[in-house]
Amino acid sequence: MPMTQQAAPAVSAPPASGPKKETDGRTSQRPMWLRLLARPEVGVFLGAVAVFVFFLIAAPPVREAGSMATILYQSSTIGLMALPVALLMIGGEFDLSAGVAVLTSALTASMVSYQLTMNVWVGVIVALIVSLAIGAFNGWLLVKTGLPSFLITLGTFLILQGVNLAVTKLVTGNVATNDISDMDGFEGAKSVFASTFNIGGVGVKITVFYWLIFAAIATWLLLRTKFGNWTFAVGGNKFSARAVGVPVTFTKIALFMGVGFGAWFVGMHQLFSFNTVQSGEGVGQELIYIAAAVIGGCLLTGGYGSAIGPVFGAFMFGMVQQGIVYAGWNPDWFMAFLGVMLLGATLVNLWVRNAATRR
Repeated sequence: MPMTQQAAPAVSAPPASGPKKETDGRTSQRPMWLRLLARPEVGVFLGAVAVFVFFLIAAPPVREAGSMATILYQSSTIGLMALPVALLMIGGEFDLSAGVAVLTSALTASMVSYQLTMNVWVGVIVALIVSLAIGAFNGWLLVKTGLPSFLITLGTFLILQGVNLAVTKLVTGNVATNDISDMDGFEGAKSVFASTFNIGGVGVKITVFYWLIFAAIATWLLLRTKFGNWTFAVGGNKFSARAVGVPVTFTKIALFMGVGFGAWFVGMHQLFSFNTVQSGEGVGQELIYIAAAVIGGCLLTGGYGSAIGPVFGAFMFGMVQQGIVYAGWNPDWFMAFLGVMLLGATLVNLWVRNAATRR
């Protein structure tokens, strides 16, 4: 009987390549440069470097150490307020009363000290209480009424502007406060808020150091604490944040009080730098603070930004403000430069975000 040969089963050859790489279904990791672009401070850092190099070439006095100290001082006076304003914007709100609130703080400290013949530290403490109360009022009214922060802080802006001028005239009989430089406690307060350090023969204002310290604290607060997570959450979507247990009311009020604290600090610096305060100042500064935060990568819609970005944004403002003077140009162009920077930074931030999130 013939034997039938049974065909052996075909054996497939192993693949030439190595074992298949395991995946978890997610998209591959984006390149490093795209992840860097996703950081809100990268665009403004590049812009700050470009502005700095431009004025190094266009304005030779900028290359001197003394000039750079002046630029850093101008930047710090903006940056100290831009930081809490930026945190508030990340939380989805902004404060139009920030500029006049600085003046309110300085006026309060000066008049309480002089008119009541008190140690200036009493005025400083009272001014702190008033500034925090203004911030708390803005935040409380926001969460209780649900009105946009634009309307609420616009109302506060107008109230403070009128009160600053009217009360100063009523109490002092003038539009400016009295000189408090010869009062008890003045020298100690001046050393805290308005002293100057000599570094390598160059006088550097203490506000520059406070600016950098507060920026480090704000960065830690945003990236390493629950409050930072709450800030991003309420800025992204306050209803979703409340649904997952975020204390929205506390967070919003705390952010407004942070702006109040910044207004107090800058107000104290102004008072102890010049010994007296003009009651009509401060109007328009709130736009500078908001613009520095926007240039620094914060969005008006909230939920996005950093504390480092506004540092570079404030530096750009100080650089342009003093650079125009050192270059010998007409200072009337300053606001035009700021407008160009603001629009340019907004477009760059939009492009950066789109490039960073594009798959």
